[in-house]
Amino acid sequence: MLRRVALIAAGCAGLLLLTLAAAAVFLLRVPEEATPPAEPGRHTVQVVETRPIVPGPGLPDGLALGASNNNLDAVRHGDGFVYLAFRTAPHHFANTETRIVVVRSRDELSWELDHEFALGHDLREPRLLSHGDRLVLFVSKLGSDPLAFEPAGMVRAVRETGRWSELAPFGAERTIGWRARTIEGTPALIAYQGGGTAYGAEETRMRIDLFRSDDGLDWRPWDPEHGPLYEGGGGEADFARSADGDYFGTVRVESGDDRGFGSRVCRAPAAHPARWRCRPDPRKYDSPFVFAHDGEVYLLGRRNLRGDGRVDQGVGPSSGRLQILRVAWNHLNYSLARKRCALWRFVPDPEADDGVGLRLAFVLDLPSRGDTCFAAVLSGRRPEERIVYDYSNPLDGPDPRWIEGQRGETRIHRHVLRFRRH
Repeated sequence: MLRRVALIAAGCAGLLLLTLAAAAVFLLRVPEEATPPAEPGRHTVQVVETRPIVPGPGLPDGLALGASNNNLDAVRHGDGFVYLAFRTAPHHFANTETRIVVVRSRDELSWELDHEFALGHDLREPRLLSHGDRLVLFVSKLGSDPLAFEPAGMVRAVRETGRWSELAPFGAERTIGWRARTIEGTPALIAYQGGGTAYGAEETRMRIDLFRSDDGLDWRPWDPEHGPLYEGGGGEADFARSADGDYFGTVRVESGDDRGFGSRVCRAPAAHPARWRCRPDPRKYDSPFVFAHDGEVYLLGRRNLRGDGRVDQGVGPSSGRLQILRVAWNHLNYSLARKRCALWRFVPDPEADDGVGLRLAFVLDLPSRGDTCFAAVLSGRRPEERIVYDYSNPLDGPDPRWIEGQRGETRIHRHVLRFRRH
């Protein structure tokens, strides 16, 4: 977040810098929200186990790690192994020493090194797709300036016959891959473009697309007649199928659009998963992961503890060239607040007459603090359990504000969630 505020400030007059400095002093005194009341559905959800993975006692000897171990994905592959891919680097911000590490395990206790990738660039958003005997790793390549967000495009590697290929360019330039999964057995990939416009002084121009493939290698638009899932100030998005067949999803709208800042809560019909209809939500669920469990749809994402969690503080114009003042204030406010990795549930909203009829209800916080979340979810050994991998500043350490946490050590944890029917 430091780089985001710096980029915005660089495009503004000196008065903005003075305003932001005064704002920081003010915001540090604003009280933070207590844990909101839970709204359980048909299940009571508990975290029944949490243990460290990276660094952790089960990793192979000699595996070199940076202080920052964060962006991750995990998948249970057809060969009986769980594969975990993660970013390790000296710090959270862009740098040339970043590596993507892939480890694997049969029991999620003892891990073996499967491969390491490095390109002399910052690498983020590792995404794993398991399709038949093939395992595909998608990675977003960025620059090396710690105060810039410079998407260069995607690269990918393929694991077949027991070994990985090298990372090779994939897809359109300056695209960031956000989620790889399957929809009714069909490989699907959510990706967004325009991320480089998200934190500058010019108008944000981002679009999110859903792609499909027969083999996990060759991709095409899911619904070429309809076009993108979303266009505006949002990028990270995810969705899952509900019990009635419709798809429930969310979009993080960090830079705002004509409906405000925060997120969008979305629905798509069963026959057309790329045709999203969305409604605004004032909260921002960073790094969203959406999954279905026993007839309900849940979201894991970062929770903002400041105030009631909303992103937009209403300071500055909401449109026009001076909207950057509002964006800068919102980013600063968010950066100086503490965070949690939280579980939310999609629930009906009968008062909404917008074709979506959904809202997100808080369920619980996972053990987490500081710079946290970026979750991945696997099925558990028991049908009532789900396995969550995420990252956080040390759980036994202080509870830093987000910007402080980004400058510190981050670790990857494994949690077991147990869903008990009422």
